[in-house]
Amino acid sequence: MLEIVAYALGVMYTPGPVNLLGLNAGLHGQARTSLGFFAGVALAMLTLFLLFGWVGAAWVRGDMLAVVGAVGCGYILYLAVKIARSTVDLGAVRRAPRVLLFRDGLIMQLCNPKGMIATLPIATIQFPAAGIHGASLTLWSLGLAALAFGAPGSYALIGAVVGQRIENPWILKGFSLAMAALLVWVAITIGYEHVWLPLAAGVG
Repeated sequence: MLEIVAYALGVMYTPGPVNLLGLNAGLHGQARTSLGFFAGVALAMLTLFLLFGWVGAAWVRGDMLAVVGAVGCGYILYLAVKIARSTVDLGAVRRAPRVLLFRDGLIMQLCNPKGMIATLPIATIQFPAAGIHGASLTLWSLGLAALAFGAPGSYALIGAVVGQRIENPWILKGFSLAMAALLVWVAITIGYEHVWLPLAAGVG
């Protein structure tokens, strides 16, 4: 069962769109106000664990993953634009009214192929192999969802520590542009690996 936790930590805590957004929220002094976003991520992961754990891999088709990936890429690009266009006034940034919401975390993680990569092997392979089903499946899913809450939360804490040491608003703006560029790169990567390649293989 330790392998389940190790795999979940390895996938959830590596840089990805959700964790990058958590980092950006921390840099802008919004770690606390983004708790709803982290909760949305956790609920999305709980939903995926329970759904895949109960229904199994037979429910997931390759063409469906491509559609979900395309939607996720679009949402990542939308958030990247929002971040890139954020204000450079340091005081306003610290009190920015547009924080990441519960809805943002829920939608983004449900449409994030990385979320499915994290949940599908655990729910359909590791859970059955460890004899986890029924009530224990629900408990394990809740525990892993709590880990999912902590992933962007830990990145936000790192961002908050760094952000408190930044006094020049243009440095903060540079961080925002860098985060936006990374999100665009993530969206392109996801689009290529999880949308373009599967569709091209299907056509071929």
